[in-house]
Amino acid sequence: MSGADSNISDRRKRNNIMLGSLLLGFVALVFAITVAKMMTTTGEVANSKRIPVAEQTE
Repeated sequence: MSGADSNISDRRKRNNIMLGSLLLGFVALVFAITVAKMMTTTGEVANSKRIPVAEQTE
């Protein structure tokens, strides 16, 4: 390999690492949002939109 090919290879490798880390960060963000939404479905925030059912008296 000549010096120019090595320079292009280094630049391409650096760009691939940056793109890979950006993609990994996006996947981690989507995962964190999904986990946060799943946790709120058991809390009062998700249940506050439910219409209460009238209690049955016997």
